[in-house]
Amino acid sequence: MSFLTRYLLYLTGLHLTLAGLAYTAFKTEPVWLVGSEVVLLGSLLLGADMYRTFQRPGQYIGSGIEAIRDKDFTIKFVPTGNRDVDELIRVYNLMIDQLRQERTHQAEQQSFLDKLIDASPIALLIFDYDGRITSANPKAVTLLRRPLDTLLNRLPDEIAHPLLSQFMGLPAEQPQLVQQTGIERYRVLRATFMDRGFARQFLLIEELTAELITTEKNAYGKVIRMMAHEVNNSIGAVNSIMQTLTPELPDADSQRAMHVAIDRNDRLNGFMRRFADVVRIPPPVRTRVDLRDVVQQVGQLMGPPALKQGVSITVAVPDNPVCLSVDVGQLEQVLVNIVKNALEACEAGRQVQIRLEARRLQVLNNGHPIPTELANRLFDPFLSTKATGQGIGLMVVRDILLNHGFTFSLKTQPDGWTVFRIEWDQLGNGMV
Repeated sequence: MSFLTRYLLYLTGLHLTLAGLAYTAFKTEPVWLVGSEVVLLGSLLLGADMYRTFQRPGQYIGSGIEAIRDKDFTIKFVPTGNRDVDELIRVYNLMIDQLRQERTHQAEQQSFLDKLIDASPIALLIFDYDGRITSANPKAVTLLRRPLDTLLNRLPDEIAHPLLSQFMGLPAEQPQLVQQTGIERYRVLRATFMDRGFARQFLLIEELTAELITTEKNAYGKVIRMMAHEVNNSIGAVNSIMQTLTPELPDADSQRAMHVAIDRNDRLNGFMRRFADVVRIPPPVRTRVDLRDVVQQVGQLMGPPALKQGVSITVAVPDNPVCLSVDVGQLEQVLVNIVKNALEACEAGRQVQIRLEARRLQVLNNGHPIPTELANRLFDPFLSTKATGQGIGLMVVRDILLNHGFTFSLKTQPDGWTVFRIEWDQLGNGMV
């Protein structure tokens, strides 16, 4: 039974009892009987008014609770003139003002945080309590090369992405440096945060490839330029002296020895210039070409060396044109270096295949596999497995492809074939 019902029953019962007593006491005195009835009626009305007064704070409280439940912090009450009720209204209005300010501040902070995450160059994935992805910023979508709707509300294993699977297996709360395919490097942090008293995971992925390559190139570029400058200056002066003294030598053997020394100095100077050229690769001058022509020309160019070595070389291109904006000269140099390395890995009877697709170019060979200890160091500066190698070829390939914005990798597959893969997006741009 509600308070209103109990109060009304009490009020009615009390006044009926008083009316009965008054009738019994004053039934022979009409004036007093009427007077007592008027008093009882006034008392009844006063009790009803007091009930409305008592009920008003409850109504305010109920309306305020309903507004808070609906997250409407704009409703405020005006004073009524009743001191007790006005004090309650004042407290409520102060509380609602504070809640509105806190909510506005929180919304502003959340908006700023969302914009910061969206603009961040670091990929961010946030997971729910069950380990499903609930949020992924634009950098994460770009890095994983998956549409946003294929990431949300899915477990990492359901996405079947090699990078994501590897990152989720890293130790928690410990930043890790991860290297992929010899060129891609990432700093990864898998950690947790508390949400409503329960732990949720998030994954931060910072791509370091471009930054590390730039730092690396600046470091060795300065040394190479200094060495080339000093060698060129010294050899120029030494050769000038030797050329002046050669005619004055008494016998032909001494003159031939002097010419050999001069030729050796020139070759040394050329050797240093080749190193200096590595750090002076010009930006690509792009023209729109059909890659089928470029690939077939490289195949024809490398055919005779392959035939002489006893290695078969095949070229497969699609029926439809594959048009990209590239620097033709630089891209040809890249393909020649890649195919040359593939031939050097092969013995007689092995194969080299060049395959062009709409968004991918691959050079495959079934020669000697890449040693496991070198798999993640293939594009390191000056790294070479050849006795006479200078480690320049893959450096040049790396820098040209990076300047074009192409994604690339080099690795030996489980089936024994070594694949150099170059990829681009539908617009012909690199897939960063």
